[in-house]
Amino acid sequence: MIPQSFISDLLNRVDIVDVVGRYVQLKKGGANFQGLCPFHNEKSPSFTVSPTKQFYHCFGCGAHGTAIGFLIEYSGMGFVDAVKDLAQGVGMVVPEQDDKIPPAQRAQMQAQSVALSDAMTLAADYYKGQLRKAPSAIAYLKGRGLTGEIAARFALGYAPEGWDNLRAVFPKYDAPVLAEAGLVIDKVDEEGRHIKRYDRFRERVMFPIRNTKGQVIAFGGRIMEQGEPKYLNSPETPLFSKGSELYGLFEARQAIRDAGYVLVTEGYMDVVALAQMGFPQAVATLGTACTTTHVQKLLRQTDNVVFSFDGDRAGRKAARRALEACLPHVSDDKTIKFLFLPAEHDPDSYIREFGAPAFEQQVQEAMPLSQFLLREAAGEHDLDSPEGRARVQFDAKPMLQAMTPTALRLQIVRGLANMTQSSPAEIEALFELAKPVAANRKAPPKSKRQEPVGLELKIIRAIVSHPSLALQLDESAQQAFAQFGPEQCEHLVHLVRLAQELGDNGTFAALAQQLKEQGPEYDAIIGEIAAAPEPEIETERMWLTATVRQLKLDMLKAELNQLFSAGLSSEELGVRYREITAKQDMLMREEQLELSNR
Repeated sequence: MIPQSFISDLLNRVDIVDVVGRYVQLKKGGANFQGLCPFHNEKSPSFTVSPTKQFYHCFGCGAHGTAIGFLIEYSGMGFVDAVKDLAQGVGMVVPEQDDKIPPAQRAQMQAQSVALSDAMTLAADYYKGQLRKAPSAIAYLKGRGLTGEIAARFALGYAPEGWDNLRAVFPKYDAPVLAEAGLVIDKVDEEGRHIKRYDRFRERVMFPIRNTKGQVIAFGGRIMEQGEPKYLNSPETPLFSKGSELYGLFEARQAIRDAGYVLVTEGYMDVVALAQMGFPQAVATLGTACTTTHVQKLLRQTDNVVFSFDGDRAGRKAARRALEACLPHVSDDKTIKFLFLPAEHDPDSYIREFGAPAFEQQVQEAMPLSQFLLREAAGEHDLDSPEGRARVQFDAKPMLQAMTPTALRLQIVRGLANMTQSSPAEIEALFELAKPVAANRKAPPKSKRQEPVGLELKIIRAIVSHPSLALQLDESAQQAFAQFGPEQCEHLVHLVRLAQELGDNGTFAALAQQLKEQGPEYDAIIGEIAAAPEPEIETERMWLTATVRQLKLDMLKAELNQLFSAGLSSEELGVRYREITAKQDMLMREEQLELSNR
């Protein structure tokens, strides 16, 4: 786990205007910057970025967050990846609790990563330049119906014939980084001695593979004539893992938001051709089966995923693997579907033969995950025999066990029970499903905590807006919060301590990020603060001081009223009475002193 102190320091160092400005065109508007919201369609800007709060907020859709939150929502990065990305930009090294790598070795690893990234960028520029000089490659792409605009959007290139063309790009052709990046191949003899080095990609149309930051991390090369392999991909490198990356995701992010879904295909050309034909929300796996990491990345981008597979046996097999990868991440607010085209078609050929409207209809009529799962379980088994029904249950068991307890799982259980002449409760018991849904008749109790209102809400807003104000709240101030109720007091004290841990330099952005990681409880308040003009900290400080003083006085007054019924001896009563009145006098003197100093 990354220490919270590091997160706070990082958010103090990065400039959210710079971070958001990489992806959204921003213009100065008063104290803030404005632009079109990247999270929903709009024609007039309602998206603001505050350099003082280090926070973004959209008045249209309500999206808000810190620089970390923006990278997570916009780029689809995980929390750790977003932190590492920002840290790299400001020269910070992310600490990890179990990290035992010596600093020198870590610095060497970072230097290697930069060198690999630079090499891939140079190679991509070279291949892109070569495409303009290759009539045969241009003719091939035009023959596939692609325009120069689409080729430029995906930065397509061409690797010409010849064994060492990259020697013109890299004067140190024998540098280890070229082999580590997968750009060249070193041939060795039987005894492991180096014989020669040559370019990996030759006479192929080149598809650069970019990560969520837009950096080239690998290549896919397609042969234009007959030959094997049809596609040649970069090997696994420190930059590139096939099971984690999706081709076209960087280019498709905004289109996915606009369309409301992502279309997952099986090949590079499908992605590019679909973009050409009006479906820029397409991505593709990279010559490997769909993985759970792929599914997580997709569901960070959208709530609706449509997998498109060829109708042949290989397509059905790939669809089954995608289904299995999706099951652990199925939830009731996400929709996953499977589109099966006729056996003789892939998306590229289908859309060219039947047109975009016909393909759009295929997408809309794609098979829901629940239906596909039951169909896979049913297979060719005889549902009229006990043995056939038992085999269906046997095949369905591992798939249902992979799912979390959701309403959708219950619906699938009911469908399976109906198919196999069983009851849902019998299926759940037989499959030993975690937290059975059908057997539970009572909904889990909801939290009874009331939403903060009035004075409690104002104190929360002041602390979240200016976390450093919490440093003036001592133990007696926190005890005074008990007047709001025990649960409210507990939440307020927790908030105060989180804010105090940030120290003198605690910021709204740092505390908001921390609260967001703990759950949605403060989301509405954070959104209100982000949307409102920033209050003056001194005004807030004076108000909070006066408010807490009054809470202390109210608490002392209540204690004084109850003192005479506490059953104390005369001596004990006198001592406690003097203690309470002394505290009251001190608080009153503080108030008078502040008034005289204004």
